[in-house]
Amino acid sequence: MELRRIDAEFSVCKVTSLAEFDMESGLFFIGKTDEELSLVCETKSVPKNTTHRDDGWKAFRIQGQLDFSLIGILSKITAVLAGRKIGVFAVSTYNTDYILVKTENYEKALSALSEEGYTIT
Repeated sequence: MELRRIDAEFSVCKVTSLAEFDMESGLFFIGKTDEELSLVCETKSVPKNTTHRDDGWKAFRIQGQLDFSLIGILSKITAVLAGRKIGVFAVSTYNTDYILVKTENYEKALSALSEEGYTIT
C-alpha cells in the first residue's frame, strides 16, 4: 500500500464559524456536530475566529481511491503507530484516509510504516 507525504504544517482548530476562513486555501477538513465546528487546515491559514487550536501536525494520505468494502486499512496503520507510541489524528474523505501525526513524530511514523512494508512517496 502506498502512503503519500503531504508537504504542509497543519493545525487542528475549533472555530465559531467559517466566515473568516479562506475556502481557497490549501488542504482543509471541516467537521460540524451539534456541539462544535472543527477545522483542520494548514497552519498558515488558521482563521482569527479560532477559539482553540493545536499546532504542529504533519500529514500523509493513503494513495488512491479506497473502496468502501475494504476493511482494516486504517486500523492496521494506526496499530503500527500505536506500537511505536505515536498518536494520530485521522480524517476520512470519500476517496481515502488522511493521517496526521505530531511533527516531531512524523519521520519516525513514516519509517515505522516503511519497515512494515508500506511504500512512502
